[in-house]
Amino acid sequence: MVARLVGMQAGQSPLLVLLGPTASGKTALSLRLAEHYGGEIVSCDSVAVYRGMEIGTAKPTLTERRRIPHHMVDVAAVSEAFTAGEYARQARAAIAEITSRGKLPIVTGGTGLYLRALIDGLFPAPPRSDELRERLRRSEAARGPGWLHRILIRLDPTAAEIIHPNDAPKLVRAIEVCLANRVPITESWRIGRESLQGYQVLRIGINPDRKALYDRINSRAATMFDEGLVEETRQLSAKYGRDARPLTSLGYRQAMAVLAGELSLQEAVARAQQGHRNYAKRQMTWFRREPDVRWIAGFGNEEDVLRQAMLIIGEGLGAAAAAKPELQPVAAPGAQSAS
Repeated sequence: MVARLVGMQAGQSPLLVLLGPTASGKTALSLRLAEHYGGEIVSCDSVAVYRGMEIGTAKPTLTERRRIPHHMVDVAAVSEAFTAGEYARQARAAIAEITSRGKLPIVTGGTGLYLRALIDGLFPAPPRSDELRERLRRSEAARGPGWLHRILIRLDPTAAEIIHPNDAPKLVRAIEVCLANRVPITESWRIGRESLQGYQVLRIGINPDRKALYDRINSRAATMFDEGLVEETRQLSAKYGRDARPLTSLGYRQAMAVLAGELSLQEAVARAQQGHRNYAKRQMTWFRREPDVRWIAGFGNEEDVLRQAMLIIGEGLGAAAAAKPELQPVAAPGAQSAS
């Protein structure tokens, strides 16, 4: 069994969570820490779960996945409806299996809802109302873009900060839950959930300088298009249909607009860059509400960030690792960094 964190209750095992905005270097840091502590990585990304979506997801490369075992990557077809609840079920099973082999599970990613579902559980959701959903869609069509978001602002301003004004499916569901439960959806999130049991969770957040982060986001988004995102999107839409929901995610949405002749390539790149920058802001808004996060300034591929992360982990794992060989650092961290 994996060694317990110092001060944790009997029967609890360590679980490391690395969180932060897109392009902050979470993958690089997770690989280094997994090598150092004998860990395995559990991806927490709502798009990386889909097979065939490679260029636009920035998921770990095949080389990185051979370097360290990864879980919750390529577990669903683009045609499947993969929910936060399904993610939590599969990720919890993966974490239990990793722990049973004496390894350290390292949850890494930027999808706040998936992380909340994994750690805190999901609230008992009211059933879908197709009639209400259709009324809301007709209302949005009649009143124009942003109408659903304005409704949600009145019902639950906190949820409206988290959900993008253009994410119609999430807006509709949030409004549906608010009306059905007669309380804000964020209040529903806090009650009646089955949290993850048997683990002491250590959260480390990566917080780069905003301008440097935006520069990196802009570069990454442009590179995705340079490396063939439009062609990858063409192939996926031909196989799964233009209405496949994963193809509405950032980058793919703009590539679909290029294929439809609605945007030039240059316009698509600019909109994808803006979309990813906005997403990074929403991620930080969400993660700042996470409890007990130990924030580190910088990018995850920087040596100083690695050292600080190891100091934080050492506060919890150090004494326990000394008593349990399976959690001993397997090698001193080198100068090499991952992307």
